[in-house]
Amino acid sequence: MELIFLGTSSGTPTKSRNVSGLALRRAGARAWCLIDCGEGTQHRLLHTRLSPMQLDTLLITHVHGDHCYGLPGLLASAALAGRTAPLRIIAPAPIAAFIECVARLSDLRLDFPIDFVPVESLQAPLAVQDFTLEAVALSHRVPSYAYVFTETRVEAKLDVTRLTAEGIPAGPLWGRLHRGEELEFEGRRLRGQDYRLPERAPRKVIIAGDNDSPALLAEAARGACLLVHEATYTREVAERLGPAPQHSDAERVARFAEQAGLPNLILTHFSPRYQDGAGSPHIDEIAAEARAHYGGRLVLARDLDHYRLSRQGELETAAPRRAGRQP
Repeated sequence: MELIFLGTSSGTPTKSRNVSGLALRRAGARAWCLIDCGEGTQHRLLHTRLSPMQLDTLLITHVHGDHCYGLPGLLASAALAGRTAPLRIIAPAPIAAFIECVARLSDLRLDFPIDFVPVESLQAPLAVQDFTLEAVALSHRVPSYAYVFTETRVEAKLDVTRLTAEGIPAGPLWGRLHRGEELEFEGRRLRGQDYRLPERAPRKVIIAGDNDSPALLAEAARGACLLVHEATYTREVAERLGPAPQHSDAERVARFAEQAGLPNLILTHFSPRYQDGAGSPHIDEIAAEARAHYGGRLVLARDLDHYRLSRQGELETAAPRRAGRQP
């Protein structure tokens, strides 16, 4: 599984960070999913090899502008590029009205169908590319959601013990059963699926929208390999601002990830007040606070960072695949 961060700032962009956007796909696949689409997301895409033409599903966590204002522009660019394939959009119901309003007022013509799925209507897991998708309601000033992706294509191995016990000889028959075929053997009908065992548990990734209560993800976190969650502030700043913003601080998220036993944690959506270069407060303050309360693999995302989640569920930095020079 691959994750490419297209924006990691909250509220407004900075010189080094755009507002929210994250690409997810199965490693090496052309089709991909986009979670959130803040203003300027399509410009960030120009620095990757991701194409709006191969975008399969676009998901919005909530209606705040730093998570959705880039949506009309991305749709318009896809139309101008000649896209005709349907695009599925999963988002809070008001996003449909937002798209319709912008299209009407700006004379935007989309020559491809949009399959809009209100996230509020998701009552059962939904198939999305190589994953099943579930949504979890969060706590924010407006309805906000986390998207839980669980892979569906897991490598299988043969149940050698059963094959041997049933007297099925090794060789071409085993190969056909491993491929999932059905075949006749000594008057019996053998089904490949009956002789295949999963090599590992399916990987599960949680990508959360804005949320001041990480504990709402406790059930979803069971068996998850990775949580991507906002850490807009340090605890000191969050306490000074009070509860009104309804954002999480680094300590709160880190404590939850530690208690939930999550092996990998990526923090994102940082307040523009935190500096990447010289200056104070510095982004390292968020990192230090999180590390004090979490012992797993911790990453603070940067724009255009590219990560892979190995088959064993280990988070790895991937070589960047960019179409041009990093801005």
